[in-house]
This record gives sequence, C-alpha cells and structure tokens, in this order.
Amino acid sequence: MLDVKVDFTASVISVLEKEAQGILNLKNVIDESINDALNMILECKGRVVITGIGKSGIIARKINATMASTGTPSLFLHPSEGLHGDLGMVTKDDVVLAISNSGESEEVLHLIPSIKRIGAKIIAIAKNPDSTLARKSDVFLCIGDVQEACPLGLAPTTSTTVTLALGDALAVALLEARDFTAEDFAVFHPAGSLGRKLLLTVNNVVKSTRKNPLILEDATVKEALFLMTAVGLGATSVVDEQGHMIGIVTDGDIRRAFALEQDILFKNVSDLCNYAPIVIREDMLAAEAFHLMEEKKVNVLPVVDENYKPIGMIHIHDLMNLGL
Repeated sequence: MLDVKVDFTASVISVLEKEAQGILNLKNVIDESINDALNMILECKGRVVITGIGKSGIIARKINATMASTGTPSLFLHPSEGLHGDLGMVTKDDVVLAISNSGESEEVLHLIPSIKRIGAKIIAIAKNPDSTLARKSDVFLCIGDVQEACPLGLAPTTSTTVTLALGDALAVALLEARDFTAEDFAVFHPAGSLGRKLLLTVNNVVKSTRKNPLILEDATVKEALFLMTAVGLGATSVVDEQGHMIGIVTDGDIRRAFALEQDILFKNVSDLCNYAPIVIREDMLAAEAFHLMEEKKVNVLPVVDENYKPIGMIHIHDLMNLGL
C-alpha cells in the first residue's frame, strides 16, 4: 500500500489569512490615541520600558529589540522580576509600554501602583478598552476584537501577530520622527552586514591585509612578477623615485604580453605599465570600492594618500570575504 500524506495546505492558508486580516482590521481601530502615544514617547526624557507576561512578554521583547535598534532607547521589564526589585530600573522620566491581550494580566496590573508612584507614564496595548489595564493607563492602544487563528480560539496567534505589527508601526513612526538614518542603524549594528557596508572603510581593509606592493618603472618585468607572486595580489603599483603613484602592472598585463612576445621578462615595467590606473582613497567606504571594482571589472585597486602615494592595495576577494 502507498503511504497517503495529509495535505495541510488549507489549514496553513487559513491561519495566514486570519492573521493577515487581523492586521488589516487594525487600520480601522487606530484613532488619535496613537498620536498621543507617539508624542508621549518622543517627549520622554528617559526610556521606553516595555513589559508583558507570557506570549505578550515574548512580543514585548521583540518590540523592545526593534525600538532599541532604531533610535528609541528602551528596555524589557519582566513583570515578575519587576515585582521583586527590577522596578528600580524605572524612573519618572520613562514611559512604560504595558502589553496584555486581555488587559487583566495580574503580574502586569500589580506593577501599576509602583509605576504611578515612581511617576512614569503608562501606555497600554490590549484588546478590551474596558479592561483594568486600559482604564489605569495614560494612553490606551486597542488592537480590536481579533479572531485567533487557533481553531479553539484559545492560543494567542492572531492577537500576538497584531500586537507585534502595532509595535513595529510605533517603532517605524518614531524612527521617521527622529530622522533616523541607515548610518545611524549601522552604528547600532556594527557586526552585521549593514554595519560593514556603512561603516567599514578602505583604510580598515588596508590595515587588515597590510599589502602594498611597489615597484619602480625601470625595474624588470621579472622582478614585478616575483613581487606579485610574493604578495599574492596579482598586481603591483608602479612608483617614481619619490614614491608617487604613476601606474599599475597586473599579471594579466604580463600574460597578454607573453602571448604576443616570449622574451619580455627582462623588459622594463614601463613597457607594460598602465599609466591611467583607477585609484581610491583610504576614506572611501569599502562597499563603494567593491561596487567600483564590479563596475570597472577590475580585481585590484591601489589605495593612495593625499600626496598620491600608494599606501595599500585591496583585492576584490578581500571585500568578498568581509561579506560585502
């Protein structure tokens, strides 16, 4: 007998449709309170302290991570830990963003008296505008009466998705209000690919590779070939007696010359030199250097200083190894 596999496609699509519809329905629930919440955060001299328990706590952690990385100082406060001393992290200059699907989570509600005594403002996110959390908050953001994707209507599914989307919307609105740029984002993500693209300069690469092959134009092609092999870049900068850049010779130049004439090893480098090389400065972004190499179809680029003296040479593989 052949094994008959169950087709779950319809079930999966149903969940996706319900959660997507929940997000779309949120557009009809948003009112002026969203402006009150955003202005409260923008005027806040401290941080946004985000709290929630259970699945709401997981969503709160994600919203905290998004805000913190997009220019809004924030932290996550676990309600239970808050009740046992971590409320000391909250100051009167902070805004507390409290998340509870029902608005009746005991752990979150037990934080409110202390938060009010401290003097911090409270923004609540829940589905019930008549809930205790909604009534005790300074600003209430309603997610509406969402239909959970769980067929039992019990497991937080659509509600958590909608809350996360609302948190993302808040973070992005704050990002725009603060004129937060890609460069700002990179500062907070120095180890990520975007950080490398926006922060890493050619100088960083040169200091890492420490390769700067130099040869005089009256040297022989053989000497240039030995130098290229030793350095492993397949090219060398050609300089004058004062060390100024006057050109470049690559192993490709030598191969092409060999194809036309066998006896070239003892000719001068000047016979093969490209006297109009593409050069870059050390303050150029490494990502820009990479795109230049792709555009000009070259594998190496000499790096020169303000006096047009070579201070290094980078290979496209150096940049590819950095994830650019």
